[in-house]
Amino acid sequence: MSEASTTQHYVVLPAQGLRARAPGTTPTLEHFLRSTRPGLQDLAAPGGRSLHLRVVDVIGDDGARLIEATPADASALRTLQPSVRVVPLAYYVPAVAPRRHVAAVAPAAAAAGALTLRVVSDTDGAPVAGAIVVAFTSVAAGLGAQGTTDERGEVVLNFRGSDVVLERLYVYPLDTYWSLRREAVALADGSEVRLRRLALDYVDGLRHQYRNVADDHGEGVTVGVVDTGVAEHPDLVIAGGANTVAGEDPGDYGDNGLGHGTHVAGIVAARGRPPEGIRGVAPGVSLRAYRVFGQGSGQASSFAIAKAIDQAVLDGCDLVNLSLGGGPPDPVLRAAIEDARAAGTVCVMAAGNNSRGPVSFPASDELAVAVSALGRKGTFPDDSAEVDTVVAPYGSDEAEFIGDFSNVGPQMDLTAPGVGIISTVPGGYSEISGTSMACPAATGVAARLVAAAPDLLGATRDAARSEAIVAALYASARDRGFPDPFEGHGLPQPC
Repeated sequence: MSEASTTQHYVVLPAQGLRARAPGTTPTLEHFLRSTRPGLQDLAAPGGRSLHLRVVDVIGDDGARLIEATPADASALRTLQPSVRVVPLAYYVPAVAPRRHVAAVAPAAAAAGALTLRVVSDTDGAPVAGAIVVAFTSVAAGLGAQGTTDERGEVVLNFRGSDVVLERLYVYPLDTYWSLRREAVALADGSEVRLRRLALDYVDGLRHQYRNVADDHGEGVTVGVVDTGVAEHPDLVIAGGANTVAGEDPGDYGDNGLGHGTHVAGIVAARGRPPEGIRGVAPGVSLRAYRVFGQGSGQASSFAIAKAIDQAVLDGCDLVNLSLGGGPPDPVLRAAIEDARAAGTVCVMAAGNNSRGPVSFPASDELAVAVSALGRKGTFPDDSAEVDTVVAPYGSDEAEFIGDFSNVGPQMDLTAPGVGIISTVPGGYSEISGTSMACPAATGVAARLVAAAPDLLGATRDAARSEAIVAALYASARDRGFPDPFEGHGLPQPC
């Protein structure tokens, strides 16, 4: 099949914004948007040829369209509708910190032989299933072996012989336990490694900065979490939401199998009571879930994200949390963020985790609030993988640092706790690091600031309201002594 006849996905946008009601939309383009519905479309193109495209999904009656078409037909559509924007679909990922992994199998592993390691709980010796074990013979060269524990807590590492000395060992459990980092580990076949169980009253980085508060903090504010969906959990109350993934059930906004959105939601608004549960920054908010990642998928499309932001605005969300990024700058998301801002809704976004890379898109957008990940020594065990995230520069409080994974740059607006954060996941609790975790911490603070300002909460939903919310958030921030590209205005403080 030739490149010209291969179909691709594109987003059809008005000249401005996501919807035809935006200034600059011609009557012809508005008619085109309103007349196109999901399914095959045959249009008369200039020169007497027919233009064929399939409308996959739509944003409202007059909004952007997700289409499938050949590059030739996409180009012809621009000719047919000169004021339309036809842009390729872009993709984004959750903004979690990268974990260590083996880049190449150690030379010794080429020969026959294997070593079995058992991972168990440090409290009762119970096996820990589903934990990723990464065993390095050379960290610098990325040499070693890795695997995932089975239901017996066992993993087979392909090293020659019955004994091996590791330069470093990492264990990343799915939930319930802290990660583990050990150096100079001598392993023999059948060796056992014990993991430290999470204590739900532990003072991690989030609770050090933002102490647990009463149920009503954040009350009256609606927060939308645009993510992998949110699972049912005893600590969470979900007021509603939507699934904006094309082809999936719009009412299925539960977890997609990754657990990321559930962790993010807990940081914003968990209502548990330690030590039986955990508490978020703003437990009183009305929390809504918008799933933009397909079932089992680690990627979300620009169209699904834009549709979720649009729906969150329609649903009255004051704040929208986006703990995702990493894709190219994209006019679809720019339009969604701009429309939200004009409607009185502020988008708070993770700065990304490219190890001091530039602030990723969409957090780099001028109308987004970009958040870096703040860490603090002593808020995670000294044998956890979080130890690796501690790097200079340090703040005016020398215990504080910006996680080594966090992006930085002139677009940075705030910093918030994002290293070793304990929160909800489907069926339990987990600790995760990333600007994904810092973002909802800042969102929770913003919610409490809005809730504490009745004039702001009840203001007309327009650009002036959004500007006032952002101004209040920035004014609350306290400088932590880092260069501006690392922290922006600083660490936001709730009322």
